[in-house]
Amino acid sequence: MQFDHLIEINEPLNPMLDWLSREQLWRGLQLRAEDPMQFVLALDDCRILSRGAQGVQREFRFGSLLIRDQVLYDRERSTVRYCTEFPPELAGSLLSMAIEEPEPGRLFVRFVYDDDGCAAQQELLAANDPQTAAYQQMRRAAWEQADVDTIRNLRRLASQGDL
Repeated sequence: MQFDHLIEINEPLNPMLDWLSREQLWRGLQLRAEDPMQFVLALDDCRILSRGAQGVQREFRFGSLLIRDQVLYDRERSTVRYCTEFPPELAGSLLSMAIEEPEPGRLFVRFVYDDDGCAAQQELLAANDPQTAAYQQMRRAAWEQADVDTIRNLRRLASQGDL
């Protein structure tokens, strides 16, 4: 299943929101990878296995479920990409967060989700099975809410001077 959406960061018509700089937004997206305990609900533990200029390798735990991933930073393209390795009984997935700036200061983050492999097959299943379609719709809604929460956390951190 593939899913993408945009969140507007600096909204010219909403004076109630503090504007974030591109640099604050970039640091915030990296912080989400480096310190996910601040961003991911129900996360029990996270260990950074390796860290470098290009990203981090992590291991995290939700209850008894152990997951590893690699997060890659592409500063030139303003993209943070998560490559998640799930246990064999579950499919892996990709998440990409990219900063977009269609005009100076007007920032957006595009979130793109892509389950490992068989996206077309999953879409066909969803079209023929109302339960699968409902499940996929719930996943999309959960992803979108998590992303809204991420941006809300980044705004909070920026207002505290932590970005």
